[in-house]
Amino acid sequence: MSMINAYAAFEPKGKLQPYQYDPGELGADDVEIDVKFCGICHSDVSMIDSEWMATKYPIVAGHEVVGVIAKIGSNVKGFELGDNVGLGWHSAYCESCSYCGSGDHNLCSQSRPTIIGRHGGFADKVRASSVSVVKVPDGMDLASAGPLFCGGITVYNPLVQYDVKPTDRVAVIGIGGLGHMALQFLNAWGCEVTAFTSTDAKRDEAIEMGAHHTINSKDPDALKAAANSFDMIISTVNVTLDWAGYLGTLSPRGRLHFVGLTLEPLKIGVTSLMGKQLSISSSPIGSPSTIAQMLAFANLHNIKPVTQQFSFSQINEAMDHLRNGDARYRVVLAHDD
Repeated sequence: MSMINAYAAFEPKGKLQPYQYDPGELGADDVEIDVKFCGICHSDVSMIDSEWMATKYPIVAGHEVVGVIAKIGSNVKGFELGDNVGLGWHSAYCESCSYCGSGDHNLCSQSRPTIIGRHGGFADKVRASSVSVVKVPDGMDLASAGPLFCGGITVYNPLVQYDVKPTDRVAVIGIGGLGHMALQFLNAWGCEVTAFTSTDAKRDEAIEMGAHHTINSKDPDALKAAANSFDMIISTVNVTLDWAGYLGTLSPRGRLHFVGLTLEPLKIGVTSLMGKQLSISSSPIGSPSTIAQMLAFANLHNIKPVTQQFSFSQINEAMDHLRNGDARYRVVLAHDD
């Protein structure tokens, strides 16, 4: 019997504790990954705290995994022992619906999240369907790659889905865990990039990460002055803002796109959309094929999440660091070995 050693929460907002479980026989279509690094995402916190009412305890969170293929199921092709790979939000798909058939696995209604109903990457090993696992390109920094598998693909996916052009003018709301990666991707994509930020401290950082311009999001006059400026705005925040004001900064046929999980309904009048033929949209994380494309793009352009590293033995300190809003900008766990 080969046990998996993990860190689990046993109650909402509970401290993570050492936990062992027997994963059973490896499925024919699955692989086992020796976890080397695992990012901590706000979605991990939401699941640990049962904010989405989908948590069963004990829960082993962690869905920004980077590691090495350690075992391969009998039906698996395309992987070899020792391959560097990553695993994100999804660990399995139905493989029979039209979305899986067209490569849009992330839209599969039967997709299985890595940390819902199964154990994730806060462990020494994790298992997943081989279809959901993506090879890490040679030369990519493994220590910082984990957040690309959730946060990175979340902000990259809209560039592909909505055919963003290199000449487009794109603004990003919120320069945090998602936004700081969006700036890097958009700059490398060739766009003219603007960062909306509410703190002076982040303005210089935004420029360093790829923004050509910054706008104080707390200044209504600055919003008005930016009228008709952008082809697309990507919102990475989870708070309610003056959405009508932001719509005013879009040029005709512009798009306000949400990747941050704003929970309150959007208060937007149709008349504010109709005159300039504006669109409002949102997207989830991307498919495995889009993740592979993103990794290749990031590797080519040396795009890296800004990370703060903790050892797995410091996992509760790392969780507190994230909960307290101190992360700059993504937190990554590393095994001591």
